[in-house]
Amino acid sequence: MDLFEYMREQNKESQGPLASRLRPRTVDEVVGQQHIVGKDKLLYRAIKADKLGSVIFYGPPGTGKTTLAQVIANTTSAEFTQLNATAAGKKDMENVIAAAKERQGMYGKKTILFIDEIHRFNKGQQDYLLPFVEDGTVVLIGATTENPYFEVNPALLSRSVIFELKKLSGEDIKELLLRALADEERGLGTYNAAIDEDALTFLADVSNGDARAALTAIELGVLTTEPGEDGVIHITIDVASECIQKRVISCGRESDSHYDTVSAFIKSMRGSDPDAAVYYLARMLYAGEDIKFIARRIMILASEDIGNADPMALVVAASAASAAERVGMPEAQMILAQAVTYMASAPKSNAAVNAIGKAMKVVKETKTPPVPPHLMDAHYGAAEKLGRGIGYKYAHLYKNHYVKQQYLPDSLTDEVFYEPSENGYEAGIREYFRKINEDPDE
Repeated sequence: MDLFEYMREQNKESQGPLASRLRPRTVDEVVGQQHIVGKDKLLYRAIKADKLGSVIFYGPPGTGKTTLAQVIANTTSAEFTQLNATAAGKKDMENVIAAAKERQGMYGKKTILFIDEIHRFNKGQQDYLLPFVEDGTVVLIGATTENPYFEVNPALLSRSVIFELKKLSGEDIKELLLRALADEERGLGTYNAAIDEDALTFLADVSNGDARAALTAIELGVLTTEPGEDGVIHITIDVASECIQKRVISCGRESDSHYDTVSAFIKSMRGSDPDAAVYYLARMLYAGEDIKFIARRIMILASEDIGNADPMALVVAASAASAAERVGMPEAQMILAQAVTYMASAPKSNAAVNAIGKAMKVVKETKTPPVPPHLMDAHYGAAEKLGRGIGYKYAHLYKNHYVKQQYLPDSLTDEVFYEPSENGYEAGIREYFRKINEDPDE
């Protein structure tokens, strides 16, 4: 490293963006991601023991992929080299490999090669790395926001351990923001700043698990806000809103507005108003509501309020939930909007909900009667001697695959639990039952 490079690094540590200055120096300082860096986890043990093999960090922006790479750089005895796939070419990789070979041959020292945005490398560039990862010339650390199973060569994947990083929780973001305000060495502790609780919650919510976005906002707020009469820089919710360039919409999980908005969202879908439903969806998304929470509400409604009037509703809802979580924001809003407008436009029925509700009530309030003997299991030797399974009529042997026989216990034969509505697909179910009950031979 020459003098200019050294000075650049020193200036970056003292004058760089807050998110960069606050990067953890050890694995114990890492906030969040305890599913991979908890003290009993493989990655934690490997970093501590300096025995890390090739890994790929996969997760949304601002979740700590580069941070973990820097932690490894600070703790390893190996030479740490970094490339960014958006700018690096084959010549850069050749230089790194040549230096790694020389280092390994002359000093027996390992080289860790960190490649940020590794999914940006094309197949040829990834193939070039393969033999050097395989023979141990370099230990690869890749970071990607894209699913590595689609974007990274299978041969590289098979030689690496994949660690998926999750979006930081609201509590994780709050911890980082408070740490930033208190840290006098690398943070904003010398500015005598304080943040209101509602502003802290707002930034934690709207940053959507992105630590970099939250820290950038708090830094901007502190640097551009004049101290109050008490000499303290107060970060209010208005300041926080300006700094993250997002208008405050009160949908916080602890507020009445949250429950009111969710209630209006569900009732709009139930009431077959796609315009209102997608509007409330937009409000929740803008306020930073968790897309998994929204998807769960859509799935519940698909069964509770649509049911068999449109059996595809639950399929659409479940598929949307899976796709939205896999894709993430902002694209997930399109997937959720498709599901929401489908639910609002579908025929409605709560017959299945009523059926299970009534059945659960009967089960709870009555003694459990025996199963009719002809429906009992007859697949063991003594069953026939005990009279079990005798007289059962196999429906597929009869016309239209239906035969009238008793299925409910004797004491419940007059009970009706499922009463199909006249809406959508359930109208056909209703007609089917009408037909077979009137004339089972037709």
